[in-house]
Amino acid sequence: MSTVTTEPLLLYSRTQRLPRIRPRNSHLLNPPLLSFRSKTIKLFSNGASFCNFKPHQRAQPVRDSSTDAAVLNTFQSTDVSFKETFRLTRTQRAEGKIFFRLDQGNDQGTWVLSIGCNLPGKWILHWGVSHIKDNGSEWDQPPKSMRPPGSILIRDYAIETPLKKSSEQDIFYEVKIDVIPKAKIAGINFVLKDEETGAWYQHRGRDFKVPLVDDLQDDGNMISAKRGSCPWKGVLRSLLNIILKEESSASKAQGSISELEDTKQKKSFLQEFYEEQPITKEIAFENSLTVSVWKSPERAKNLLYMETDLPGDVIVHWGVCRDDAKYWEIPEAPYPPKTTVFKNKALRTLLQPKEGEKGCSGLFTLDEELEGFLFVLKLNESTWLKWLGNDFHIPLSGSGGLHSQLGQRQFDVSKAETADTNEEVSPLAYTQGITNQIRNLVSQISSDKSRKTKTKEAQESILQEIEKLAAEAYNLFRSFIPTFSEETVSESEFQKPSVGICSRTGSGFEILCQGFNWESHRSGKWYMDLKRKAAEISSMGFTVIWLPPPTESVSPEGYMPKDLYNLNSRYGSIHELKDLVKTLHEVGIKVLGDAVLNHRCAHYKNQNDVWNIFGGRLNWDDRAVVADDPHFQGKGNKSSGDNFHAAPNIDHSQDFVREDIKEWLCWLREEIGYDGWRLDFVRGFWGGYVKDYMDSSEPYFAVGEYWDSLSYTYGEMDHNQDAHRQRIIDWINAANGTAGAFDVTTKGILHSALERCEYWRLSDQKGKPPGVLGWWPSGAVTFIENHDTGSTQGHWRFPSGKEMQGYAYILTHPGTPAVFYDHIFSHYQSEIAALISVRNRNKIHCRSMVKIIKAERDVYAAIIDKKVVMKIGPGSFEPSSVPARWTLAIERQDYKVWETS
Repeated sequence: MSTVTTEPLLLYSRTQRLPRIRPRNSHLLNPPLLSFRSKTIKLFSNGASFCNFKPHQRAQPVRDSSTDAAVLNTFQSTDVSFKETFRLTRTQRAEGKIFFRLDQGNDQGTWVLSIGCNLPGKWILHWGVSHIKDNGSEWDQPPKSMRPPGSILIRDYAIETPLKKSSEQDIFYEVKIDVIPKAKIAGINFVLKDEETGAWYQHRGRDFKVPLVDDLQDDGNMISAKRGSCPWKGVLRSLLNIILKEESSASKAQGSISELEDTKQKKSFLQEFYEEQPITKEIAFENSLTVSVWKSPERAKNLLYMETDLPGDVIVHWGVCRDDAKYWEIPEAPYPPKTTVFKNKALRTLLQPKEGEKGCSGLFTLDEELEGFLFVLKLNESTWLKWLGNDFHIPLSGSGGLHSQLGQRQFDVSKAETADTNEEVSPLAYTQGITNQIRNLVSQISSDKSRKTKTKEAQESILQEIEKLAAEAYNLFRSFIPTFSEETVSESEFQKPSVGICSRTGSGFEILCQGFNWESHRSGKWYMDLKRKAAEISSMGFTVIWLPPPTESVSPEGYMPKDLYNLNSRYGSIHELKDLVKTLHEVGIKVLGDAVLNHRCAHYKNQNDVWNIFGGRLNWDDRAVVADDPHFQGKGNKSSGDNFHAAPNIDHSQDFVREDIKEWLCWLREEIGYDGWRLDFVRGFWGGYVKDYMDSSEPYFAVGEYWDSLSYTYGEMDHNQDAHRQRIIDWINAANGTAGAFDVTTKGILHSALERCEYWRLSDQKGKPPGVLGWWPSGAVTFIENHDTGSTQGHWRFPSGKEMQGYAYILTHPGTPAVFYDHIFSHYQSEIAALISVRNRNKIHCRSMVKIIKAERDVYAAIIDKKVVMKIGPGSFEPSSVPARWTLAIERQDYKVWETS
């Protein structure tokens, strides 16, 4: 069974701050995607197909309602109080075959390689050849005699050839390539591309390779008949040895060797073969769900009617709520037909087939005093259809609410999750969402631009962009294997600090201070205020400080940048900034600049009265704005990430944009003295561009803000957050490890663990820390609060009174801990300084080893590098004196830290 998902075009709203738009509730921060699974269609050579269905779970039957179509007709004659249609693009995965066949041609000495596929699509063979005397795995364009009709040159190393049907009735798409052994070609390399979806298909994560000689290196991606050793090889080697032993002239020996090489080429071991490889493709289908509500004052009832054209059995798993808390209740009878009770928590109603129409529907009679109707759609035992990662909520008390405000919306199938809390989500479901976005970008750029361009230069420019996206698609799509690699560190590593572990982690012993809050701009002289505290910050043990955005900005906080080279901001002048950086360097602190690269505010309007023309030193026009930004009419390519709706989203695929940004970052490094970067809203553009920028500016330390919502079921955080941390790790991988990322996963899990006294959440299924630091600690920048989540914004504030437990966790664990300014200069200062002292004294670093000793309801305890033991929570815990003796270093409310004696 394959997974599919739907991604909403969500309209964001915000009351206090425009630059980074996030809802207030923590579980709604960038909500997960609406998702469900579909059936798998298996296609065979005869065109047959089948689908497997699992029976629904049995539940207790209850009394049916007597409501019928006549009641519905009566209500439809009155005014509707609520109506919304959710339009869905559902995908089903079809399974088929790619086949490869090498046959001898009609002419003696020629061969024909056939490559085909039995799935419908616009298939393109992207291929090249390798020559006999070439080293490595580089491609070359095949000779003209091998190029089938319709082939297009791709720069200087490959060509693309469309696959075609031999007839309208044929279910196979194929292309035939003439192979001439005397052309001295060692092998044919290729990948298969579906232009409809933008998908690229490889063999075991590598390019397919068909060998044409017997000594071609096999990298595990070879397609050919199974053969023994070449019968000519031993004979040729013997002859060569005899010739080399002869006492003849060098020229004669050289001539003989050349003749033997030619003979070896002529005796190439080509022979017929046929091989198949499995292939899957997602085929899109449009569906919709419509919910309508009518009121009946006479009967003191609400009538809710639901209809959908989703195929198969659709079960509505539902309940009602009486207030804004949206707590599920089972209402009083009557209920619709085919309704059962599920574990005394919810009702399940099988929607009934619509007479004479496709799809199914259901009618629900609900009491007037109820506030809302809550539901999810259950398509099979492990697959649920949710709204923005949460339950559907239909308001009954009035016509307001988010649903009615948004009206109709389009959902695109791209990512998956399940609602079963007992079932672990497959990494396949989450990597598919990323790869599908890249597929769509590749296919849309190719189809849209190729029709509009006439010149060779323009076409080559487009192809270059497609290749960049294809390279990322290769990385993410290969076998849908999770891209993270859990770090293993020997106990002997990092006994002494060593500078330059890698660009993102600095020395590996960094402790980061966020040097501002949401209100810091109000003083107008923040740089000078911070300069006076530089020595104090250094004395506490901080090694890196993150400063606010330095550029001129539409918003005073700096997150709506305008002229990137104008560094006179609400925090102070460029001269004050340089003076601050110089002072921080003098006390041994590295400095990070807050670089807002995703968006930029324009200086001028275009002819359509839209702000998308830029001024200042970087006087870009609307080509620098992505084409799919709905508000700013850009003429660039489609965005490679999520759009930020308050300002023009910059198109990083444009060469001039990237060159200007790299030049600006290097200028900041030299002119101001920044040592690295905090990168804002990196979900907005592909991580590969971040790699380009980091390679150019060479930061000592870099961290990206990849903010994503954790997984929730029925309003409660799931224990398994692997999919969430995988998405953060995927971004780090896309940036090629040139920048780490804030460990939002760890922050979210700490919220639930500490607030609900559920410390068992701090251990994943393998007994490791459940955040990014459990999989890739050196890439994780851990934190509990920042200017968005805390300060005066408070969008996702850490549980009150539990802050020091959070710091006891992140300051004793691996990763790079970050401490918020408001906590440093508060009554927590002495406790934070004590924890930092323990960390530095015991040389805890970003790759330290963690062994979780206890993770129970009211206590969590761990040992780090066999040097430090810590515990948080109200429960009791004392470390064993074997094999080490421990001395209590810190004891405060609900947390303790011990060191080796």
